[in-house]
Parts: sequence; structure tokens; C-alpha cells
Amino acid sequence: MSKNHPFVLPTFYLPYPARLNPHVEGARVHARAWAKEMGMLDAPAEGGGVVWDLAELDRHDYGLLCAYTHPDCDAPALDLVTDWYVWVFFFDDHFLDAFKRTRDKAGAKAYLDRIPLFMPVDLGGTPEPENPVELGLLDLWGRTAPAMSAGWRERFLASTVNLLFESLWELDNITSARVANPIEYIEMRRKVGGAPWSAGLVEYAVGAEVPAKVAASRPLEVLRDTFADAVHLRNDLFSYEREVTDEGENANAVLVFERFLGLATQPAAELVNDILTSRLHQFENTALTEIPVLSAAEGVTPPEQAAIALYAKGLQDWQAGGHEWHMRSSRYMNDAAQRVLGGPNGIGTSQARIAASALKQHSRAPFRKVGPTAMPAFRQPFELRLNPHLDEARRHGTEWAAKMGFLAPDPALPGSGLWHRKQFEGFDFALCSAGIDPEGTAEELNASADWLAWGTYGDDYYPAAFGRGRHLGAAVAQHRRLLEFMPVDLGPVPAPANPVELGLADLWGRTAAGFDERARGEFRRAVEKMLEGWLWELHTEGQNRVPDPVDYVEMRRDSFGSDLTMSLARLRKGRTVPDAVWRSRPLVWMEAAAMDAVCLLNDVCSYQKEVEYEGQLLNGVVVVEEYLEVGREEAVRITAALADARIEQFEMVEANDVPGLAAEHGLNTGAQAALASYVADLKNWIAAIHKWHLDGTDRYRESSLRRLGDAGPGSTAAHGVGRFLEAGAPDAAPVPAERRIPGPATWRTYLPARPENAAPAPMAATNASTVAASRFFKVAESSSSSWGTAAASSTSSPSGSGPGSAAGSGSGASAALD
Repeated sequence: MSKNHPFVLPTFYLPYPARLNPHVEGARVHARAWAKEMGMLDAPAEGGGVVWDLAELDRHDYGLLCAYTHPDCDAPALDLVTDWYVWVFFFDDHFLDAFKRTRDKAGAKAYLDRIPLFMPVDLGGTPEPENPVELGLLDLWGRTAPAMSAGWRERFLASTVNLLFESLWELDNITSARVANPIEYIEMRRKVGGAPWSAGLVEYAVGAEVPAKVAASRPLEVLRDTFADAVHLRNDLFSYEREVTDEGENANAVLVFERFLGLATQPAAELVNDILTSRLHQFENTALTEIPVLSAAEGVTPPEQAAIALYAKGLQDWQAGGHEWHMRSSRYMNDAAQRVLGGPNGIGTSQARIAASALKQHSRAPFRKVGPTAMPAFRQPFELRLNPHLDEARRHGTEWAAKMGFLAPDPALPGSGLWHRKQFEGFDFALCSAGIDPEGTAEELNASADWLAWGTYGDDYYPAAFGRGRHLGAAVAQHRRLLEFMPVDLGPVPAPANPVELGLADLWGRTAAGFDERARGEFRRAVEKMLEGWLWELHTEGQNRVPDPVDYVEMRRDSFGSDLTMSLARLRKGRTVPDAVWRSRPLVWMEAAAMDAVCLLNDVCSYQKEVEYEGQLLNGVVVVEEYLEVGREEAVRITAALADARIEQFEMVEANDVPGLAAEHGLNTGAQAALASYVADLKNWIAAIHKWHLDGTDRYRESSLRRLGDAGPGSTAAHGVGRFLEAGAPDAAPVPAERRIPGPATWRTYLPARPENAAPAPMAATNASTVAASRFFKVAESSSSSWGTAAASSTSSPSGSGPGSAAGSGSGASAALD
């Protein structure tokens, strides 16, 4: 801790040079005149005095901020962008004075409700402004929106609403003296902090909009979100003294980690800086490894690719310039600037900083021997009830899994036999489903258990078949084919080529027929999110990369399949509950909290299975080990504490925020009952998954894992590979022709379906057991030679089945239990 401040600023990762726009002085002059014209200077404060005067505005120097963060735009664009920042910072200080300090939540909501009225997407009429915030926004929207597309206006309006309305979340926490948990804080800070809003202004400043067809894709969202998180975490470090010490705020990452981990202020600040650095590395990784694949897959044109590149460069410029401004602005704690900026800087020195952080993410060795995990006590306050049709569902599930090819190798069904019957019965998916849906009919329970079995089989199949990301092209082709098995119009589907396709075809027909077309679209999207999560896992594992902690938590929700089971519960309520309620902050918070709690539970329970037997790095305990540099026992404790914190947040939102939804949205008696039923469904979901993991399945027990490792190649999955490597492998049998492994797909796999991009004949789908065996064991020479010849000359079936066949994309209820 320094003599005059709560901590010493850490050394920052600064990979991009800060540059200054030459029109900086003109922006300063313009900002003074504009703020005065809008009535922001000398606006009266609630307790007397003024919110800002000219001297205060000059001390903040928003002209310098925008000149650093937008170094290449012309003078008029810089003036406009600077005015936007004057407006947003005035709003922040005015809201603090009028509502945060007075704890006036009702007044705050009424004040915020008017803001969107001054940003009409159709450029229509607006009310008369009643204060400087409204007058400034009216002026800014009229100068900005006509030059941008309708899609940009919608996105910018959404980010502005998030920025302003999530201020109520800060106000709630101040009123209750509550400090958020780390997962909640990062997620909410992203909305209330304003950086996604800043990313929208970057598009304006660089003169390049993100193409609408990929604006909502994962890579573009990750670029925006990593940018936002880095900006906010940096700001928290610089503003801790002002916000926490002087203003009494509790929305600051340093304070969050102080409280949650019991750290002193200095190590908490260092940890925040580590996460900030990790988010910057995630930005770089996404830009370099995901954007090119996205561009090829979606047919992004060269001009559109150039626009994405300009946007990414603009976000980099903002990061560099934002840091430089924080070092110079009187608004922040920054008298350690010489120490921070005195390290290596300039061309050729950033590699030294990268070596200390980015490369560490790729250095963990797989297949560590860790042994069984001592289970901590997890918080689970909800009643467990089991469906009376459980025994029938168990019988049905075994029969269905065998019919789908999950339980025994079938030469006619490549990829079959990843599991065996005794193993499947030990998994006991029906038990989990019986707790999730305790009042469902026998048919509904059977379907729920089958979805769980299918999702888990697919989650096992992808790494076994496509191998730690090294067959990502084939996995993308498989992904596209799976989308074809979920037609929203319930039309025909291709002939299934492997158990994953066969199971999905059966389940989609049984489940989607009960929904209307709109509900089928929502359900399809829920399935697609899980499939995309599996691709993300392959992509990350293929780099031998321990994922960024924030990216891990957010993508884990998808790869686990959380939204599938939740969407089933939502859609079964019909349209009784308005869409606005499903999208409301309380329900979104509760769903995310429930997802995180059970995913982290799964990570603790599956740690030995995934780390020792499967060689995986995508596990929450592993992420905590690597980023906090703690041992396994402490990492397990912290992971469990995070899960408990999310359960506590779930309960808090239910008690404090859900009751107000009925009045806020005018819900009738039927809608209120449906909403209460859905909240009960979420509790059932949590209780059932806890029961299944801790006192149900034998999927994670060491005795079962050892049996898997001793089964031998060609029988079950790659789950025993760690044991085989340790003990030495037996001689492998020749690979049957129908189970030969396809070679990696070419870039044609990613191209749109056009004649000039026609791919060579697709290859047969893989058998997961054979993939695992052949990857790690030496195959007999004669078999290897015949495999190479067959792979090179493979021809497609008339239906075009198999992972090598490219298909059009589309979108669409159960969890994949790792």
C-alpha cells in the first residue's frame, strides 16, 4: 500500500501503443460550448451547489479521452464522440447525486424510463426534454443515428438502455450494503459500465459497421465483451479510491475480490489486473483464431472483413488510449504513472509481457494424476421430489439408448458403442430427470431422460471423434448436419449417419411436434447453443489452452446444455407469461445463477474424470488452479464457494425482485401462476442435478473410471486414455473399414454452399472408440496403410451423410452432463 493511497497500481499489460488525435484541442473547445448549451454546466445538485462547473469539466478532460481512444477520426467525428462522453459522464454524476446518494429508487426508475424515448430507432418524434440529460441525448441522437443503419441503432439503443437501467442494480446494492459475487459483478459491470456502448461509438468513429449477419455471433460478441470487461476492470483499479473510499460505492472489482476471497486490498488489485490481462489475451485469441473461421463459414465479403478489422483495431486503440487517459485525468488515482509506464514499452517489447501471461495459458500438461476429489458441502436449499414414473423411465432409457446405438458397436452405424449397458445404467439419467420434472407424465419423463442421455453422449462423442480440436473442420461439418435434423417446419431430415444424428432425429420429432412454430424456433436455438458450446470446447482444447475464466463461465452454460432444459420448462408454460417477463432482469439473473451453480458443481464432481482420465483443461477447478495459482484443495473450495454464492443470489432475486414483476408487467392470475410454476421448476432443476451428482450417478466414481480404463481399445471411449498411457497399450486390432477415421476437413468445409465451393466427396462418420484408440496407440502397419488409402478415396453415400459433408446452417432440451 502506498503512503497516500489504498494500494499501488499494478503493472499493466499494454500491447498496443496509445496515439493522440491531432484534433484534440478543437474537441476540448467544442465540448465546453456544447455542455454549456445543454445546461450541464452549473446544473444544480440535490444537496446544494452544482453537479459540474467549467473547472470540473476541464479537469476531467473528455476531449483528451476521446482523442486518445479515437486517434484516427476527423474533427467533426471527434467532436460528436466527445459530446457523447460528456453526456454519459454527466449522467453518471447526476444520477449519483440525485438518486444513489438519496437512495431514491422510485425516482430513479421514473427518470430512467424516459431516456429511451429520445432514441427512436425509426427517427420519429420525441417528448420535450425536461433536464440536461434528456436535452443532450435528443441532440446527440439527431446528429448520430441518421448516418447509421437500423441494425446499429437497435444495438446502440440496447447498450444505452443497459448502461442506464442497470444503474438500478448498483442502487439496489448500495441500498442493501451488498457486495456482488465475482460472476455476478463481471456480468453486471459489463452492462452498467458502458463499454459495450463505447464499442458502438467505435463503429461510428472508424466509419465501419459490424456486418449485421455476424453481429450476434460468438466471435463478435466476445470481441465486444472482452473489450468491455478490460475497460471496466481497468477503470475499477484507477477509481477504487474515489468510488469506494470517497463515495461509498460497492460496485468495484477490487472490493468484490477483497470480500469474496478475504484478500487485502493490494493482492485483490493484483488479481483484478490478472483478470484484465486475461481478457485482453482472450480478445487477441478470438481475433486471430475465431474471426477468420467465422468469416469463411458465413461467407463474409472482403469489404465486410475489412469493416470487422477496422472495428477490432478501433477497440484496440480504445484500450490503449483509455489507459493513457486514466493516467492523466484528475478523476482517478494515477500518481504512480511513472512506475507503471517505466517498464518495457515500444516495438519488440510486448513479447516479454506476453511470455509471462499469454503463454502460461497453454503450458498445463494434460492427464495429471490427481486421485479422487474430497467433496465439499454444497448449498442446496430446495426440496427434492421424484417423479413416480422413475422405474419405467429407467427401463425405457436403456432400451432407447440401445436402439440409438449408444451401447454397442454396430458396423452399420459409425460412432456407435461409445458406452456399454452396465455403464449406462450406472449413469442413471432417469433419476436426474425424475427430479427435474417430478409431476410430468411418463411420456414427458421418458423424453426428458432421453434428452439427457443424448446430450451426454454427444458431449462424449465430440472429443472422442474430433480429438482435442485437431479435426475442427469435421466437427463444424457435423455441427451443420445436426442442424438439419431440427426443421422448424417439421419437414424431412437427412438419413442419420451416426448415433448422435439418429438420437437427435428421434427426439426432435417427439418433442418439437408439441410446440407451435415460434416455440420450435426457440427450442432449436437452445439446442444449437449447446452444439456451439461443444465446438468451443474442441477449439480451446485443440490449443491446449486453459480458458479465460470469464469466457469459461459464460460458455460453460452453453456446453452443459443448461438452456435446453430451461427452455422446455418455459415453452411448456405456453404464452401465458409475456415475453417481456421472460427477458426481465430478475428471471435472467435467476437462470444464470442456477446455471452457474450446477455447472460449478459438475466441475468439482467431474474433476478427476476430466483431468486424470480424459486429459481435459476445460474445468472450473482447473481454471481456478491456474489463475489463482492455488492447489487442488483450495481450488475446489473456491469453486464450491462460487457455486454457493450463485445459489444465494438466486434466493435473493426470488425474494426481492420476482414479486414486483406481477405489478410491473400487469400479470393476470394465470400468468402469475405460470411464473411461480417456472420458478419452482428452476428449484427442481437445481435440486435434481445436485442429487444426481452427489448421490445418484456413478459416472464420476473412481471405481467406474478404473473399469473404463481397463476395458481396452475398441470397446468404450477415450476416457481410459490416461490409464493406457500410464500402463502401456496392447496391440491394436486392424480398424474396420466402416469405422475408419476421416482426415481433417479442408477450408471448403467452412465455405457457403455454392457450386464453385463444392467439396470433395465426404468421408464416413467416425467410430468414437476407434478414434480414441488409433490416436494414442500404434496401429498395425497394414491397417495404417489401408486407412490412408481409404481416407483419400472415400466416397459419399447418396444422402451425403457423414461429418465431412457440408450443409446449410440453421438453428434449436436437455443438459449434457460431463
